[in-house]
Amino acid sequence: MRLRTPIDFGALVRDRRSKLGLSQAALARRVGVGRQWIVELEKGKPRAPLALVLRTLNALGVVLASEEGSRRSPGILKGLDIDRLLENLQRKKT
Repeated sequence: MRLRTPIDFGALVRDRRSKLGLSQAALARRVGVGRQWIVELEKGKPRAPLALVLRTLNALGVVLASEEGSRRSPGILKGLDIDRLLENLQRKKT
């Protein structure tokens, strides 16, 4: 699936959340945000912080891969710890 716009990401989050049987409140607790943030993300909020979007996708078990990467090795990002990656990036900034 190609994700090109915030609306695409929102639709993916809503669809995956529904398939997992999670309420917006339950997903919000997993991600560490308020339910309203999930509502706005699902509506395609254009300025959602990337770290929270990635954490949300991780909580839903969504694995990101480039088209090139998926052709070469479908599991290239499997097991990626997004939180650790973001922590490392933030450490490098300071």
